[in-house]
Amino acid sequence: MNAPDTLGTPVTVRADPLLLTPGPLTTSAATKAAMLHDRGSWDAAFNEITAEVCADLLSIVHGQGSHVCVPMQGSGTFAVEAALGTLVPRDGRVLVPNNGAYCERILRILAVLRRESVELRFDESEPVDAARLEAALQADPGITHVAFVHCETGTGMLNPLQAVAEAVARQGRRLIVDAMSSFGVLPIDVREGAIEAVVSASGKCLEGVPGMGFVIARRESLEAAAGVSHSLALDLHDQWRYLQRTTQWRFTPPTHVVAALREALSQYRAEGGLAARRGRYADNCAVLVAGMRRLGFEPFLPQALQAPIIVTFRAPTHPAWRFDLLYARMRDRGFLLYPGKLTRVDTFRVGCIGAIGRLDIDAMIAAMAETLDELGIVPGA
Repeated sequence: MNAPDTLGTPVTVRADPLLLTPGPLTTSAATKAAMLHDRGSWDAAFNEITAEVCADLLSIVHGQGSHVCVPMQGSGTFAVEAALGTLVPRDGRVLVPNNGAYCERILRILAVLRRESVELRFDESEPVDAARLEAALQADPGITHVAFVHCETGTGMLNPLQAVAEAVARQGRRLIVDAMSSFGVLPIDVREGAIEAVVSASGKCLEGVPGMGFVIARRESLEAAAGVSHSLALDLHDQWRYLQRTTQWRFTPPTHVVAALREALSQYRAEGGLAARRGRYADNCAVLVAGMRRLGFEPFLPQALQAPIIVTFRAPTHPAWRFDLLYARMRDRGFLLYPGKLTRVDTFRVGCIGAIGRLDIDAMIAAMAETLDELGIVPGA
């Protein structure tokens, strides 16, 4: 028997484990139900769904008039590569402030695309410093773009978007924002600063299912990007032009994913939009950190740098500690966690996002206490 699909209801019997991960994540019954129908990719009704989804996504970052929303098949990384490969000219040069795994991924994408990059290195425990970034732009007039990760999901680090956008604007460069795990929860306003594009995906804080990325790009930049892309499938300009001309996707769209996202966006509006979604996730995060501290776990980041998306915890030094055993026991109890992504510290991660509430977090904390007892790790020791 499934537990009621109500936010904040503790889950004692669940067909699927609760996904305390940065995505895919736990979705509502209504979002799942939206995928129960088959839709034709050329059908006018499906094309209307695409248009509605794009309009809603654009409004979340106040992009009406200046920007356009281009959906892309695939994961968020597909959309990041499409944005970089289309909006950065082949002779462009990209500054990448790097303080985590997803910044590293951008550098790797740029290398594959043969776009020149400049790495500005920060420690994994250190947010991007806008003053250092601006100094790097002043020192290198050849830099055309900055590729910036808003929330570094490898740690849960919140990087300062507004300060970075202002610095990039002062130096007359263009900013591409990876907002994969911040879109819809942390404020982003493309009317301010030099934001050329914002990239995210369906299976994150909008609480859809994975399979669709999207790029919200400045219209004039996209119009100027014909023939820039290295790829046919990831040509953002061509995808946008075809959508404009026909109202259809160029190639087979993820119809079930798009329908689920429309339903998830309806729930997003009904919940109260960005402020309400952010408030619920912040409450989840506070309950999670407090509960894990009672069990002896410390967050990797200080509270001031922690986004309410996913929390990285330091692994205990107890000799009985093994994340693979913890993962298996917690999965048996109905909760999926994520391993850490840091290079120099043993950690693991617990997500705060998805169709969950504080009582779900309380249930996870209770399961964690039982698991630690099974493993012979005394809580709080």
